[in-house]
Amino acid sequence: MFKTNVGGLDKILRIIVGLALIAGFFLNTEASMRWLYLIGIVPLATGLLGSCPLYSLLGKSTCPMKK
Repeated sequence: MFKTNVGGLDKILRIIVGLALIAGFFLNTEASMRWLYLIGIVPLATGLLGSCPLYSLLGKSTCPMKK
């Protein structure tokens, strides 16, 4: 469906950051800015799917080149 453009280390970091931000949403009791943690859905989704729309727009890829 989507072209894979997110490589190994990039994928792992995106998943970790996404999970940390989502955990912050559930652990933070201050309601005023709590919704900002939901931005963690974006790096988590791009890490799990292996495709980043912004990378596609910029023509960038962190995947190893296929021969």
